[in-house]
Amino acid sequence: MAAILIMIFVFGYLAITLEHPLKLDKTVPALLMAAIMWALLAVGFHQGWFNVIDGHENVFNFLSSGDNELAEEGFSNLLLHHLGKTAEILVFLIGAMTIVEIIDLHRGFDVLKSWVRTKSKKRLLWILAILGFILSAIIDNLTATIVLVTLLRKLIPNRTDRLWYAGMIVVAANAGGAWSPIGDVTTTMLWIGKRVSALHLVERLILPSIICMVVPTFIASFLPALKVMWRWILVMEIK
Repeated sequence: MAAILIMIFVFGYLAITLEHPLKLDKTVPALLMAAIMWALLAVGFHQGWFNVIDGHENVFNFLSSGDNELAEEGFSNLLLHHLGKTAEILVFLIGAMTIVEIIDLHRGFDVLKSWVRTKSKKRLLWILAILGFILSAIIDNLTATIVLVTLLRKLIPNRTDRLWYAGMIVVAANAGGAWSPIGDVTTTMLWIGKRVSALHLVERLILPSIICMVVPTFIASFLPALKVMWRWILVMEIK
C-alpha cells in the first residue's frame, strides 16, 4: 500500500509539473492526487495496514486499539489538521490577491511605475530586485511577488523578457522576507510562537538576506538576455 501511495504521488507531481504539455490545469491532478491518497489512507487505516500520528504524537491503530472510536477520532483529527493547513494557504492567497486588486483599482501601481523610468534592462532588473526585497519585508514575500509580477505585466509586453525578471523578483522577495518577522510565513510562525525575537531576527539575517539578493542579481545582470536596450518606451500608462 505504501508503494501505491508513493507511485500516486510521483505521477500526480509529474502531472503538475507537465501542466503546459498536458494542457491540463495543475489544480485537477493536485486535487485528484490528494483525494485518492487520503481515500487509500482511510481504507488502509481501517484495515489495520497503517498507523496514524496526530499533532500531539499520539499513535492510533484501528484494529489493535481497544477503543475504535478513539482511533477513528484520531484519524479524523489528522485529516482536519491537514485540511486546516491547506485552508490557511487558500485564505492567505485570497487576501493577497485582494490587496493586489485594491491597489490596482485605486491606481496604486502608478507610484511604483513612476520609479521605473529607464530603457536599460540591467537597471530595471536592479530596481525590481530592490523593490521586491523591500516590499517583501513589509507585506510578506508572496504578496510582494504578486504585486511586482502584476506591475511587470504592465511594463514589459514581451513574455520572454518578463520571465527573466519574474525569476529574479521571486529570488529577491524570498531574500527580503527572510529577515523580517512578517516577511514570510515561516518567520511569522516562529515570531508568534516566541521562538525568535524581531530584533535578533533582523540583526542576524539582514546581511545574509542582502547577499542572497545582490549576488544572484549581479550575476543575472551579465546574462546575454539583459545586455541590450529596449526600443520601446518602458513606462506605459496603466489602463
